[in-house]
Amino acid sequence: MTTGCMRAVSQARRRHRPPAVTLRRDAPRWDARGMTSATALLVIDLQRGVVVGCVDADAVLERTARLVDRARAEGVPVVWVQDHDDFPESTDDWQLALPLARADDEPLVRKDRRDAFVGTDLDEVLERLGAQHLVVAGAQTDYCVRTTTQAAAVRGFDVTLVSDAHTTTDAEHDGVVITGEQIVAHTNMYFAGLRYPGQHFAVETHDRVELTSRR
Repeated sequence: MTTGCMRAVSQARRRHRPPAVTLRRDAPRWDARGMTSATALLVIDLQRGVVVGCVDADAVLERTARLVDRARAEGVPVVWVQDHDDFPESTDDWQLALPLARADDEPLVRKDRRDAFVGTDLDEVLERLGAQHLVVAGAQTDYCVRTTTQAAAVRGFDVTLVSDAHTTTDAEHDGVVITGEQIVAHTNMYFAGLRYPGQHFAVETHDRVELTSRR
């Protein structure tokens, strides 16, 4: 991509971003030096307390761990998002579910909303990385995963949802029971049809997803 095109993309993102928010004063700044990449792997809320009762949780965690290993091997930064509202930080339920483990030099974004961009430094972290394409895995499918992927699309990012690396629990609304499998399948179907002008969206399995940007 030419410098002019990259500048245009950056300007377009700034136009679509919501007003600045006040970040937690105690949130540590993360140093992106030496870790810039057009693609970033975003792992959302795969914490011990979040995945309880989620469908196929153990397999989702194993597949995500393999994807994390591949990203590291290919020099693609891994950005971790964790819920610190329902699960107080450093408690057992707040910890990443095994076999996942964050490396010391990988950014951690602490959130208290379904949208991981709201009230956090996620936008800043991704901008400092130079990321234009997000590969997303996590939990729960119908809450933080769907909300954050949609928010990323609105902000101008290309997004790939990893079809077999997100999970949720069964749900009930107005007397209708919806299984976790149905929610995962519907979210994959919905995201596969997402269209924004000039952007790329995809749904791929963990072993086939491309950790590169199409821009």
